[in-house]
This record gives sequence, structure tokens and C-alpha cells, in this order.
Amino acid sequence: MIDAVTSNELSSMGMVSMLAVTDTFWRFLGQMGDVLAFGMAAFGSAIGIGIAGQAAAGAWAKEAKAGRTLSFTYIILVGMPISQTLYAMIVMNNMHTVLNNPEVSVTNAGLLLGIGLATGIGEMLSAWMQGRIGVAGIRALSEGEGKGFAFLIIAMGIVETVGVFTMVFMLGVIPSV
Repeated sequence: MIDAVTSNELSSMGMVSMLAVTDTFWRFLGQMGDVLAFGMAAFGSAIGIGIAGQAAAGAWAKEAKAGRTLSFTYIILVGMPISQTLYAMIVMNNMHTVLNNPEVSVTNAGLLLGIGLATGIGEMLSAWMQGRIGVAGIRALSEGEGKGFAFLIIAMGIVETVGVFTMVFMLGVIPSV
């Protein structure tokens, strides 16, 4: 049978330390969101760069075999997916301010986790799809004798906009300290 207990008895029973563990758990969730934002974006950038780089290597091999000058424009298409990692880093750095304030980070742990996941997913998919457009663009440039580069940059810029919007909107929902 449980009797009514006083706050002093609760303290002696470890309830205060239990509250500290709970706060630590919520801060952990917020910190996890912070790290996921960057990690997922970097994952997307790595995939986007990797697949576009493979396409560029294949196109360069074809050009070399044909005795043509190797095209530098492929490098631009290969490198474009890196920007999403930068956007996630900006969100992550802004989240650090909140995470440095325990009261605000505990209160907003779910929001911080959500911001991290939304940022990570948005940036990851933007970078990944940008790399896929880069793959198709490298093939188009290789087979089309370099024609259409401006159109490819526009197409890649459109998917880049998803990454920019993700960053801007997520920055807007980070709680103020």
C-alpha cells in the first residue's frame, strides 16, 4: 500500500535525480535532431556527388578514347550537390544556440528533433536528386557535344531551391532563446 509522501521523502527516494534523467533524455532528443540534420544532408550530398562523378568519369573516358579534349563543365555538375550540406550546417549551428539553453531545449526537444529530421530529409533528397540530374546532364552534354549546359544548370537550380527553402523554413521555426 502506498502512503502519501512529502517532498523531502521524494528527494530521498531519488525522484529529483529521476527528473534530471528525464531532462537529459529530452536534451538528447534535441541534440539528435541537430546531428541528424547535418548527417542526412551530408549523406545526400555524398550520393549526389558520387553518382554524378561516376557519370563524369564515364564521359571523360569516352572523350579520351575519341581523342577529344576532356570537358571541365562536368565538374560543375558533379560539385553542385555539396551545397545542401552547407545549408544543413547553417540550421545545425542555429540549433546549437537553443541546445546551449537547457530549459528551452528540454521544452522544445520534440520540435528540435523534428527540425533536424525535416532539414536532413529535405537537404538529403535535394542533393540526391541534384546528383541524378547531374548524371543525366553529363550524359546529355557528352552525347550532345556540349549543348544545353544552361538548361542543365537551371534544372539543377530548381532542385537546389528545395534545399534553400528547407533551410529558410527550418531556420524560421527554431525556437528563440
